[in-house]
Amino acid sequence: MKLIFLGPPGAGKGTQAARIEAAYDIPQLSTGDMLRAAVAAGTEIGKQAKDIMARGDLVPDDVVVGIISERIEAADCANGFILDGFPRNLSQARALDGVLVEKGIDLDAVIELAVDPEILIARILKRAQESAQDSAQGPRDDDTEEALHHRLRVYEEQTAPVADFYAEKGILRTLDGMQEMDEVTQQIRSALEVI
Repeated sequence: MKLIFLGPPGAGKGTQAARIEAAYDIPQLSTGDMLRAAVAAGTEIGKQAKDIMARGDLVPDDVVVGIISERIEAADCANGFILDGFPRNLSQARALDGVLVEKGIDLDAVIELAVDPEILIARILKRAQESAQDSAQGPRDDDTEEALHHRLRVYEEQTAPVADFYAEKGILRTLDGMQEMDEVTQQIRSALEVI
């Protein structure tokens, strides 16, 4: 199974990707983890990323796509992979598409978790409040209502069009991400069973 998980911040992509990773024995690939691994391994792309990250700059799309290109050739990706939250924009989607065509890899599905933004914000703020009480560190800086609204706007402007890109290819599966966690997992597994 070669999958992409899309959805706004806080929709549960990471949680669901981890569950599908375990069920299908395929790795969940996070761009942040891949960047750090490439830097640690000292690959050519990793060296480029290290310099950029050291300056505090965002890693450009071509470097991120290059790291993904290297990573999906690893032995643990032989049976598939889950790209969690990538691509984040149409440019990345098109670049990834080119890499996959070049490698002869077809995506099986793009799973989009659809959520109600206002309910999502309330859910994240509640979770932030609970974690702040349980943690000596306090809430995360980006778990404020203002930051969440901004993150959702960025998602709508930059990432939501990626869903249309994959819908045109006929591989987008939009699921109700507002259900309970187990129900969302079941929706995903049902969608994957018919592929």
